[in-house]
Amino acid sequence: MAEEVAEDGGKDRAKNKAKDDGPHNERQMWWWLAYFLFGIHIVAFVMIYAVTHAPK
Repeated sequence: MAEEVAEDGGKDRAKNKAKDDGPHNERQMWWWLAYFLFGIHIVAFVMIYAVTHAPK
């Protein structure tokens, strides 16, 4: 009987953890994507600058 209570508690904890991690993980993914795209643009601007200012 003690095992049943422990298992139920573990299941509830697992459900709460999955529910709590869902939006947090999605938010982290959007921030990562934003920083990644921002970084790609910085690299692109630096490359454009280097090409336009290169000696001929």
